[in-house]
Amino acid sequence: MINIDEFDAFCFDLDGTIYLGEELLPGVENVISQLRKANKKIMFITNSPTLTRAECCRRLKKMGVAAELEEVITATFLSAVYFTEQDPDALVYIVGEKAIEEEFKLFKLKTTNNPLEATHVLVGLDRSFSYQKLNLAMNALRNGAKLVLTNPDPACPVPGGFISDTMAIASAIKVASGKSNEQIVGKPSSFYAEKVLEKLQINTNRCLIIGDRLETDILLGKENDIRTCLVLTGTSTLADIKKEQIYPDYIVENLQFFLKE
Repeated sequence: MINIDEFDAFCFDLDGTIYLGEELLPGVENVISQLRKANKKIMFITNSPTLTRAECCRRLKKMGVAAELEEVITATFLSAVYFTEQDPDALVYIVGEKAIEEEFKLFKLKTTNNPLEATHVLVGLDRSFSYQKLNLAMNALRNGAKLVLTNPDPACPVPGGFISDTMAIASAIKVASGKSNEQIVGKPSSFYAEKVLEKLQINTNRCLIIGDRLETDILLGKENDIRTCLVLTGTSTLADIKKEQIYPDYIVENLQFFLKE
């Protein structure tokens, strides 16, 4: 389906595109192998706020997909990049999991457990989110802190269905505080696209984004002049395309049907 000679780089989403849970999806090994043999650049781009780049690499390698650290971009990593570039003196109250704190430590960014000291509240998927955490984040925002989201996903595909994601938690915090988000770091933000292209060092017309979600993966491409391919192994369906009016350049059932024969 895809003529790889038209592109120099291929950016793959992870959840719902490369794997689902701990299961590698059909065609992945063959596609990655062929692209590497053709000396194409590969980037794994995920909105997951629960994994560091290093953890993503280990997870991919465990499934049989070789990946170097510089080939991986996560929402946690880019959240740290965002604060480093935009507000390096920020004091951040984190609603999220260990991966965010680990990436922040690598960048020597400052965090706080006292919401009334915070200049920013950073929200990511937090599978131990509680009423207490909701109140603490709310009070930080009501005290003047700015709200930043790692990613805008309301739900994430898992084997057998979905789990609530960052936007579900952020929505509760926004309603309680009466505040709206200042910045979304993850796909489909222009910040995310900018950092992907910086790493790849190529023109937008020589890059292809492959993902399972219209409103993040495909919209990332549509809003930044990058061609896209929707795979139907995760969140979005064919019916969603007409409903959302987000049109990918290519559509494949799974990665077994990705490459042109």
